[in-house]
Amino acid sequence: MTQPAGARFSSYFVAVVAFFVTSLVVSNIVAVKLTLIQGLVLPAAVILFPVSYILGDVLTEVYGYRAARRVIWLGFLCNFLAVVAIWLGGLLPAAPFWGDQGAYDRILGTTPRLLLASFLAYLVGEFANAMIMSRLKVAMQGRHLWVRTISSTLVGEGLDSAVFITIAFYDVMPPGVLATAVVTQWLVKSGYEALATPLTYLVVNFLKRREGIDVYDRGVALNPFSSGK
Repeated sequence: MTQPAGARFSSYFVAVVAFFVTSLVVSNIVAVKLTLIQGLVLPAAVILFPVSYILGDVLTEVYGYRAARRVIWLGFLCNFLAVVAIWLGGLLPAAPFWGDQGAYDRILGTTPRLLLASFLAYLVGEFANAMIMSRLKVAMQGRHLWVRTISSTLVGEGLDSAVFITIAFYDVMPPGVLATAVVTQWLVKSGYEALATPLTYLVVNFLKRREGIDVYDRGVALNPFSSGK
């Protein structure tokens, strides 16, 4: 089923978009903290960032690729706004009695290289995830949701991890450590979504019933920059 061209966005759609954007922006803020879990060094964002992929799957499965494409770009712009606001906040003169400017700069200040890595990894990973979900749904005639969500996540999270780690830490980490970091993040994030599969089923089925839609992207172009079909 396809949504009418002039259909209004439902409160459910708005809620999914809000959670998607929030998980993305918050993840990029808390990612500055590195944690040690079972001998693995991971950014604190690992607790929330995979949620954006889960919600990306929900958006593509229920509302279709065109809706997901708009939301991915919205998330990019909101994250960019957050980065600019944090940067401008750091430039403002600190009050004489406030002695935490150094902490602000250390925690929230991000190098241009890390920002570039983060932005590119997000776009490549999220669009790959949405494209694969879209095409597999048509090819599988809407069956085997778990196969589609896990397959799209393996590719999307893999590209996200590879692009971010490579751009951010090339010539900083030895090649072997770099490769290990990519694989570690990829497996942890993908495992996160695999474990969340039952929750994904619940959300998808709930939204399809309440919205009365189940979009198949037949004939829809996958160009990330397209504003139409």
